[in-house]
Amino acid sequence: MGKFKKICVFCGSNPGNRKIFSAAALHLGRELVERKIDLIYGGGSIGLMGLVSQTVRDGGCNVTGVIPRALVPVEISGHAVGEVLIVSDMHERKAEMARRADAFVALPGGYGTMEEMLEMITWSQLGIHDKPVGLLNIDGYYDCLLGLFDKGVEEGFIKPSARNIVISATNAGELLHKMEEYEPFQDQVASSGSWNADSPGSRECS
Repeated sequence: MGKFKKICVFCGSNPGNRKIFSAAALHLGRELVERKIDLIYGGGSIGLMGLVSQTVRDGGCNVTGVIPRALVPVEISGHAVGEVLIVSDMHERKAEMARRADAFVALPGGYGTMEEMLEMITWSQLGIHDKPVGLLNIDGYYDCLLGLFDKGVEEGFIKPSARNIVISATNAGELLHKMEEYEPFQDQVASSGSWNADSPGSRECS
């Protein structure tokens, strides 16, 4: 149906204070189903995590959750959604999600969501992967963060070409379309061949 077979979604284990965030999670899940894209995510069954994963699973697509053992009793309530891969820590979680996914989308979320998304942006800049990274900017949630990226360019800390790594849109359909049109970042810090073949998201896994 499209360019991607599996997309990793970073999102909160909380639903947020407004219904617009839950609606956005459901909409993203339905868009993935419509495009027959399987979901890789953080493994939780609560908050926005639970809404996205259940929507994709109910729509007939595969769902794979990757969760550290310590977070199982915290983020999984009742039955897990889809296949759950339990790993040792947060580093292994991110590496496994990156290895399995063709692209990354961040819904609104807290520190964890932003940290995961920023690491994927950094890995693209470094040349570890060339997969699209999309930011679902619901009702301006990420306006300040996007503004900070622009400030980084203005102050000389982020190259203008690297700013284009971050793809953003206000709805899931537009974001996925932009991600399908994405041209890989060409000005990486290091060539992909200089990274260990076992690096997360390396071209061998792309």
